[in-house]
Amino acid sequence: MSFDLTDLRLFVHVVESGSITSGAERAFLALASASARIRNMEETLGVRLLTRGRRGVVPTEAGQALMRHAHSIMQDWERMVGDVSEYGQGLKGHVRLLCNTATITEFLPEILSSYLLAHPNVGIDVHERLSAEIVQDLLEDKADVGVVAKNTEVGDLETFPFRTLKLVLVVSPRHPLASRRSVAFAETLDYDYVGLAEGSSIQTYLEAHATRAGKRINYRVRLRGFLAASRLVENNVGIAVIPETAALRCIKSMDLRVVHLTDVWATRQLILCVRGFAHQPLHIRELIEHIREPAAPPEP
Repeated sequence: MSFDLTDLRLFVHVVESGSITSGAERAFLALASASARIRNMEETLGVRLLTRGRRGVVPTEAGQALMRHAHSIMQDWERMVGDVSEYGQGLKGHVRLLCNTATITEFLPEILSSYLLAHPNVGIDVHERLSAEIVQDLLEDKADVGVVAKNTEVGDLETFPFRTLKLVLVVSPRHPLASRRSVAFAETLDYDYVGLAEGSSIQTYLEAHATRAGKRINYRVRLRGFLAASRLVENNVGIAVIPETAALRCIKSMDLRVVHLTDVWATRQLILCVRGFAHQPLHIRELIEHIREPAAPPEP
């Protein structure tokens, strides 16, 4: 076989996300490289693994079979790496990190880059989950580190401060809400939305709050990524709730208005969770120390 664990991880990411682009992002690969790796796997096996369509990709029967074996291989590999930590040329290990949509896109790329550069022998698999699912997977030893909302029940897991996530509304300058400085989320539900794809943790979070308000989100369109959603908002297709960090990036190149949400839940404190920090391998402890929220400088 002329493909490796990187290819298998990529394939799993692609199938789970339903997109080669998203799978490449999750695997920290360039799109061209990811596409070439998928083609090489299909040529090596002599069978199509993915069916490509306008809405993304889905695995063929052969692809589904490969997914089952890939999961088994990855689990065996992770157990092996967890049992055998190698020193000398540098610690070798693997980290299974679970977090929500905003954490993946808004915080991790920058802070993981510096960690990975300093730890060339460590690999990290990042998966998107809801907070309750992350805690369950950590407790069942299906993951090593998780990022969840601070108000999540974490049981015996140890926690560390991570970052503050603020959600805001973005609208077109032509939208009726464009003149508002702030608005309650329930009021925004009277308008059409541009949402993220089904299964996105942030969208699931918003849908739960819509239900609590006795309303539902009316989607004009759903797609992947804050940038793509903001492009449609700019054209007044609908409105969207996205992280403030993403909104501030988008307004540099798009004609958008940012409206603050008055709801308390729109600002979330995020925390890192781990089982028995002191008993974790060195590379996992170093990762947590590296990505946790920096301590405030002492007052003069």
